[in-house]
Amino acid sequence: MSRFLRQIESYWQQLRSVMSNEYRTIFSDGGAMLILIFALLIYSTAYSLAYAPQVLRNVPIGVIDQSQTSTSRSLVESFNAGPNTYVAYNPTDMEEAKNLFFDRKIYGVVYIPSDYEEKLLGGQQAVVAIYCDASYFLMYRQVFQEVVTSIGKTGAMVEFQRLIAKGANIPQAQAVTQPVIYQAHNIFNPYLGYGTFVMPAIIMVIIQQTMLIGIGMIGGTWREHGLYHKLCPPARRRMSTLPIVVGRGLVYLSIYAVTCFYVLALHYRLFHYPMNGATGTILLFLAVYMIACIALSIAVSTLFRYRENSLLLLLWTSIPLLMLSGVSYPREGMPDWLYNFGQIFPSSHGVNAFIRIQTMGASLSEVFDEIKALVILGVVYGGLACIGIHLVLKKEQADRCGQDAE
Repeated sequence: MSRFLRQIESYWQQLRSVMSNEYRTIFSDGGAMLILIFALLIYSTAYSLAYAPQVLRNVPIGVIDQSQTSTSRSLVESFNAGPNTYVAYNPTDMEEAKNLFFDRKIYGVVYIPSDYEEKLLGGQQAVVAIYCDASYFLMYRQVFQEVVTSIGKTGAMVEFQRLIAKGANIPQAQAVTQPVIYQAHNIFNPYLGYGTFVMPAIIMVIIQQTMLIGIGMIGGTWREHGLYHKLCPPARRRMSTLPIVVGRGLVYLSIYAVTCFYVLALHYRLFHYPMNGATGTILLFLAVYMIACIALSIAVSTLFRYRENSLLLLLWTSIPLLMLSGVSYPREGMPDWLYNFGQIFPSSHGVNAFIRIQTMGASLSEVFDEIKALVILGVVYGGLACIGIHLVLKKEQADRCGQDAE
């Protein structure tokens, strides 16, 4: 048998030994199973249930009606007509409205002055004050949008009636009060739902973070107890690093292939998220993304000396990584150095590519830059994982030799 074939046979034996040990370790470790297998299912379901309503409805507001006329009452009724807001309180003055506002009983205040009807019907400009809670943007959008739309419709109706009274015909009055008619089409997110917007990004970050924590737990356990030598087949004295990285990677790739199949095939349909991506493009992207995440996780796991280190050092990074992906905070608003720092993580490229593919229906060529970046990260982190495991094996061998000498 040639040297090349003997080397291939040796690698194959090592690969099988590594995969067997890795599967045995995962399925005998309750904590690792919880993180690597069930966490993605639990978190994706929990977040999706929390965001299931998609859009905020019936946000409570308060209206101070100093006019107390039929015109002002008609305006107040229009605030209740839409699905976004309802008039929960009618405070008598601003002081009472402030108390309701700071007690979080209302999220907006509308102040209608006493001369509202007089100015409106007299052809003068009437002023209605709106106070919205801008500390919560979703509440702010619903209140501001509903109130401004209602006021605009009321003003246009009054102007329309005034023009008709002056002798204008209906088409002329409509052209003056509404010179431009627009049609809005919400592309990729028809209902402007928050869940549809944020869940693809959250799923990508969860994949990366559960891998980092779960693989880090296993790596810390093996290093803490000096168990890396068990990866070596019985017939060999030394262990190559490449079969370790590839073997462990294949194990995690197979596990996440199953959980991701659930997410994309069942979970997306249960919660009615958009599925506009081609199957082949999705599969290729997910394979490249998971390989990059696995390589990063194995490389990082070699730094942990204890099992608990992965939880303590990585659990808090989920929110910052979600922000660096450019979803919860626009990339255009980030400093260049912070944006460039985020590019070293697979999630920054994965979130952008997954949203464009699955939500927007992008083709493979349109996300080629993201996939290329993930391939580069996979190669770099794979090399670092080989170096890290080589150093761990070397140190473990040195420690065992020292113990034997004693």
